[in-house]
Amino acid sequence: MFRSIGLPELIVIVVVFALLFGGKKIPELAKGLGEGIKHFKNAVKDEDNKDDTKKS
Repeated sequence: MFRSIGLPELIVIVVVFALLFGGKKIPELAKGLGEGIKHFKNAVKDEDNKDDTKKS
């Protein structure tokens, strides 16, 4: 039913993304996305540490 995204589909997605946001906005969006992922990982890690300390 579902299949993985191939190279042609990935190229189309990147081109559409570049046309929508422009070349100057993409690095800002990528930076924001990276910071969001970093904060999410830290939050998950902190929750795991809290659970471990409660159990012991």
